[in-house]
Amino acid sequence: MAAQPKKRTPVMEISDGGLGLGLAAFIANGEDLGPMIRQGFDCGKPEALMQSLRGIVKKKEVEIEELCRLHYEDFILAVDELRGVMVDAEELKSMLSAENSHLQEVSSAVLLKLDELLEAYSIKKNVGEAITILKICVKVISLCMACNNYIAEAKFRPALKTLNLIEKSYLQNIPVKLLKMVVGRQIPLIKLHIEKKACGEFNDWLVHIRRMAKQIGQVSISHASLARQKDEEIRARQREAEENSHAGPDEHKYTLDLENTDEETALDFDLTPVYRAHHIHICLGIGEKFRDYYYKNRLMQLNLDMQISTSQPFLESHQPFLAQVAGFFIVEERVLRTADKILTESQVEATWETAIAKITSICENQFSRMGTASHLLLVKDYITLLAAVLMKYGYQTRPLIDILDKSRDKYHQLLLTECRKQVDDVLANDSYEQMLIKKEYEYNMNVTAFHLEPSDVIPDFPYLAPFSASVPDVCRIVRSFIEDSVSYLSYGGDMNLYDVVKRYLDRLLIEVLNNCLLNRMYARSLAMSQMMQLAGNISVLEQACDLYLLYSAQQCGIPKRVAERSRSSLTARAVLKASQNAAYNALINMANSKIDEFMVLLDDVNWIVEESPDNANDYMNEVLIYLETLVSTAQEILPHEALYKVVSGAMSHISDSIMTTLLSDGVKRFTASSVLGLDMDLNLLEAFADEKFHITGLADLGKETTFRDRLVEIRQLVNLLLSSQPENFMNPVIRGKNYGSLDFKKVAIVCDKFKDSADGLFGSLSNRNTKQTARKRSLDVLKRRLKDFG
Repeated sequence: MAAQPKKRTPVMEISDGGLGLGLAAFIANGEDLGPMIRQGFDCGKPEALMQSLRGIVKKKEVEIEELCRLHYEDFILAVDELRGVMVDAEELKSMLSAENSHLQEVSSAVLLKLDELLEAYSIKKNVGEAITILKICVKVISLCMACNNYIAEAKFRPALKTLNLIEKSYLQNIPVKLLKMVVGRQIPLIKLHIEKKACGEFNDWLVHIRRMAKQIGQVSISHASLARQKDEEIRARQREAEENSHAGPDEHKYTLDLENTDEETALDFDLTPVYRAHHIHICLGIGEKFRDYYYKNRLMQLNLDMQISTSQPFLESHQPFLAQVAGFFIVEERVLRTADKILTESQVEATWETAIAKITSICENQFSRMGTASHLLLVKDYITLLAAVLMKYGYQTRPLIDILDKSRDKYHQLLLTECRKQVDDVLANDSYEQMLIKKEYEYNMNVTAFHLEPSDVIPDFPYLAPFSASVPDVCRIVRSFIEDSVSYLSYGGDMNLYDVVKRYLDRLLIEVLNNCLLNRMYARSLAMSQMMQLAGNISVLEQACDLYLLYSAQQCGIPKRVAERSRSSLTARAVLKASQNAAYNALINMANSKIDEFMVLLDDVNWIVEESPDNANDYMNEVLIYLETLVSTAQEILPHEALYKVVSGAMSHISDSIMTTLLSDGVKRFTASSVLGLDMDLNLLEAFADEKFHITGLADLGKETTFRDRLVEIRQLVNLLLSSQPENFMNPVIRGKNYGSLDFKKVAIVCDKFKDSADGLFGSLSNRNTKQTARKRSLDVLKRRLKDFG
């Protein structure tokens, strides 16, 4: 804001006449003479200035004298009036003095009465003050007595209210110093006594609630277990209803559960001592001290609860240990929820984080030491129940589930080890004979229960099953494994339960069952019929893989119709199929080995016999007897495909054995008569092959190759040797039609050994000039051409 310019004082020029006029004007206006006097001195004319001032003074004196002369008469009159007033005042004073003397004489008696009255008033005042003091003292004493009575009756809250009333409303107003001092000294002592009493009750509660915590946790966990069982029953009924939905509505499908499952009513524990102690400490103004005391003592109790017993196994101590933890945090949640700010959420969360870290550490250590799957499962089930209980109370239980997930592989490895021992025992104790079932309940228990045969057909009893006793036992082991696996994986972390169970089921069937079957197969301790039965068992178990998968889906809560529509399958089925083929190959090898024992008799055949034999050779009779036994046994046990493979392998082996014998150095030469005997053997064998191929029902399967076809190589060789024109073998058309299975080298070797008739002692001399027959010439032509071809 701009400053206002100062009012400029006019400056007059100083002259002898103008100076006096200017000063007079300034004085008349009441203005400051300072500037004009300064200007006069500055101009060097102070005498003129002084002269002007003297003139003004003289002028003013004249005016004052004139004014006094004008008012002089009025002043004289006023003085005269003042003198008259003074005379009147003296008279009035005399009168007042006389009246005063008279009044004092009259009122002397009244003054005596007035003194008495004032004394009475003083006494009354003192008595009133004494009564007031006594009332205050009586009130204070009565409050003190009431406070003592409250304390004696352990009613600390009204006692504190009484103390606060005395302290705030009466203590400073107590008129009796001694009483005030005594009351003032006792109030802190009484408060301290109440604090100790409240802390004593709270300490008793701490001891009691620690004893009760295990029971509280056990009750809560049992409620959770019952709720889980009820949920499982409901899901089972739902699955059953879904599976039976085609049969119409089920009146029991939907039910209303009216059972009271309020857990709060079952958990009966009293927090009144906590509330009272907290309120008393708040009334004492030390609420924060009590909250800190509560938190520290509960932490000490938790640390004691976290110390597991070393005198007993964890399997026996884990339930009391976990129940104690559950009870502790259920109490803490109730305190947090119902007690006014005794605990904060951050304190409870910090306590829980400390506890769960300790629990997971203990479980990891104990799980690593466990060597039995059932023990691990028992602990796991209790931990999941603990997690379910505490999750309901708002605690984060994910670390507990994570530790179970980490132990998943260990549990299943233990389970696989136990199953391996069970399967080994079952296979070792099996007689590998068809299972004889005498009663219907046995059939239901061993066949229908595992859907090993169509359930809509009940056979006549006694019934001979196509498998041995080990198959139902193995199915029970597999089912038990599935149930145990689902039991461990249920109520766990986020996972596709069905996929995980299927993965472990694959491991069981491949790493345990299949390996045990292969070990049994390669142990070479089984007879032929037992090996057949083992192969038949593998076939049944391989077909049961789909049933295992459906059972796994059912245990995982997947409806049957959904599981049946799924195209998922077990890798184990292909592995068991390969083992089944290995069993069939082992059967073929065993059959071939047995046949070799009979084919050794080929060495006793007279290959240079002159006359044709009337009967088949001995080896063929033995072979046919064995094949009859083989086919009859395999027909009862093996499926058609396996029967076909085993018998076809035996036929091929017989053909190969005869061919090998003819090609071996042991047979130097042979005659047409011996070939006729071989033809007779083959006729019997071919007749047997055709008969069994039709009797066993293999002809209805549309097989391209029959049992007879497995003998085609040796049959074509015999036909060639008995042919009237063996040289036709070199004709591609005829060879392709009649001798397509023969090899040039083998034919060349056999033809070199073949003679039309045997040489007697002088056979060469007697026949030297004999004309060669046409068949011999044709055979010689074949030999030459084969040599040229070679």
